[in-house]
Order: sequence, then structure tokens, then C-alpha cells
Amino acid sequence: MEARTLISQLAARARIASRTLSVATSLQRKDALLAIADALESRSAEILLANAEDMKRGRESGLNSQLLDRLSLTPERISGIAEGARQVARLEDPLGKALRQSTLPNGLGLKQITVPIGVIGMVYEARPNVTVDAAVILLMSGNAALLRGSSSAASSNAILVDVMRGALSKSQISQDAVQLIPSDDRETVKALLHARGEVDLVIPRGSASLIRMVVDESTVPTIETGAGVCHVYVDEFADLTKALPILINSKTHRPSVCNAAETLLVHRAVADKFLPIAIKALSDAGVVLHVDEESQKVAQSLGITSTLATEENWSTEYGVLEMNIGVVDSVDDASEHISKYGTQHTEAIVTESDANAQRFIALSDCAAVMINTSTRFTDGEQMGFGAEIGISNQKLHARGPMGLEAMTTTTWIVSGNGQIRS
Repeated sequence: MEARTLISQLAARARIASRTLSVATSLQRKDALLAIADALESRSAEILLANAEDMKRGRESGLNSQLLDRLSLTPERISGIAEGARQVARLEDPLGKALRQSTLPNGLGLKQITVPIGVIGMVYEARPNVTVDAAVILLMSGNAALLRGSSSAASSNAILVDVMRGALSKSQISQDAVQLIPSDDRETVKALLHARGEVDLVIPRGSASLIRMVVDESTVPTIETGAGVCHVYVDEFADLTKALPILINSKTHRPSVCNAAETLLVHRAVADKFLPIAIKALSDAGVVLHVDEESQKVAQSLGITSTLATEENWSTEYGVLEMNIGVVDSVDDASEHISKYGTQHTEAIVTESDANAQRFIALSDCAAVMINTSTRFTDGEQMGFGAEIGISNQKLHARGPMGLEAMTTTTWIVSGNGQIRS
């Protein structure tokens, strides 16, 4: 079937299905999510078998370690995905909230309430967990989901959507509220992006190149989830016993994700003390180092290999065990570097100075600022949102980890008693 026709048909079914979500009660939507979570765990063996097919194809096709890590599912990760669905089900219903309410002088009652956006398309790469995370957030916020994952995760995505649709078939919500767009034809992405009027919103999640392609080509409104060139700045007033584990966790806990740190900036006043222990710890953890001249002298004194960082290095989201290191002279100097090379995602400062922390916050134009903690906490689940639909670096509508509230819009309700306008 021609891609444009296919997307039109899927979107039409999604629109009809969204009506079952619009009239579903909060309890019915929550029960659907709990049923999905139970089904994921009960069919875990099938999911793992399908994922093994994807992993085999991925290794044979030469997928890099970053993408293989994102693609991989384990029993623990499946349990985590299911628990994420349960966490979303426990959250407050985002729909029907009165944001503003008043009575006008003419007696009209005015109320602004939260409502679903409608039909939302997701375009994402090699992360089967996104298939479930996105679906449960969209379902709980009353939206129908059109999911277009990558061909590298085709088997995993197919079984995950089958599991979710099976759970929905036993609920009050149409199973067509969750649909998978085939990934064997690249034209389906273009067709989704051009389905203005049929699809209300498209959200890309993946590499910088994927996100840019979606934002540049889509005629459907988009929310731009951004790349993560994140920094850890160790201030002159830092407690270095805190700084080292924060740095190591930010870089090595899971280097393939967007909230992993890519650059370490160290204040010159503590460079002599901190650089040797930081460089050694990073090297011991297998991190490849790209450094400025001052940091390279320290690395050489320790017998540790490094390369001088280029302009390209400073602006690169590695997603693997590579990191840049530089020395700066002040909070302002660190912030200027971040402004030049960062992606407005997450920036961290390690300091015992409240004044410096507040100045860093004021100078950081980004979705999240971490004070004396790891960049890895910019995450919907860690922040109490349950799963997340993605992390938005843009400034309109939604910014930072996007949970239920970010997937709603509003309607104005005007109530009268026969008033007419003169």
C-alpha cells in the first residue's frame, strides 16, 4: 500500500479511537495502563525472543555500541518498563483540570480546562522502551498514539504493540488508540510528517540528525526533543569528594542516553587538586579523553593518553565513553563555554557556594540545572513523572522531561443563561 494512503488510514482509525479515550473515565484509563503493565510481564519471554532477533540483526549490520545498548531489552528492563506504566497510572489525572475560572460582569461563567491534544505521532530510533513509555503517557493523557520506530527494533516494537493492543482489547478503550507504523518503508515517515489535519502533533526522539529532519520537513506541528551535550562544572568552592562520584555517574552510568555528560569543566583554582583524580578515574572507567592543553599536561604526567579537543569535540554528543575536559576561570567563563557548545539540555554545577550556584542557574539557558548532583536525574521517571515522552529543549509549550501535563492542551468553557452579545 502507498505510504500516504496507509498513514491516512491509520490516522483515521486513531481519530475514532481517540473518542473512546475522550469519554473514558480516569479509572478506566488507569486500569488500561495497569493491564498493559501486567501483560508486559506475563509475556516477557516472547518480548525477549523478539528483541534477540533485533539484537542479532543489529550486530550483523554493524550497529554501534550506543545503539545496541539502546536496543537491548533484559528481564530487568522489561520489569522497569512495566513499573513505569504503573507509575504513570498512579499519577494524578491530567485531564479536566480547571486552570482558570471566573465570572464575567455580564454573568457569563468562564473556565479553562485541560483536554487531550488528539492524535500524536512518535518517530524514534532503536529504543523499544519508547514504544511503551510513549503509549502509556499518551493513553493516560487521552491521546491516540501512532508509533513509528526504527527498522532495527522492528521485531521488538511489533510484539510490544501487540501486547498493549491485547490489553486494550479487554478494556473500554479501543485498541486502535495504539498503532504501529511499519518501519520497512522510509516513506512512511515522510507521509506521517505531511499528514497535517490528520495528525495533531509529531514528536521525534533519537539522534540529532533524526530530530532535525523531522523539525525541518514536518508540516504537522512538532515538539523538538534535543540532543544532549551536557556539562559538569566543578566550581572553585566545590566539595571534591562530591564532585568525583557526580562526574563519574554523569558520564559512565549509561553513556548512550541524552542526559549523560559529555564535557567536564574545572575551575582553575581547584584544577591542580581535581584534574589528576578526575582524569585517572575517567581513564580507569575506560573513557577516551579529549582535553585542553592544561588538562593534557596533567594526563601526560599520569601516563594517560589524551587528544587535544577540537571545536567539533566540544560540540559533540558522544553517547559512548568519550569526554572532553577543560579548565575555566569563573562561573561566567564556564557558562560562556556552555552557551557556545551546549544544547540547552542539562547542565550541572558542583559547588558549596549558593551565590555561585544561583549565578550558574541564571546564566544557564537550558531545560534542567543540577546543583551538586548527577546530570542523569533529568529523567521523567526520576523526577516523579513515571515514564516520559521525551525531553524537550525548546521553549514553547513544553520544556524538560515531558510527562502527562505536557501532552494536554486546553479548552475554554463559557457558560451562560441566555446572554447574547450586543
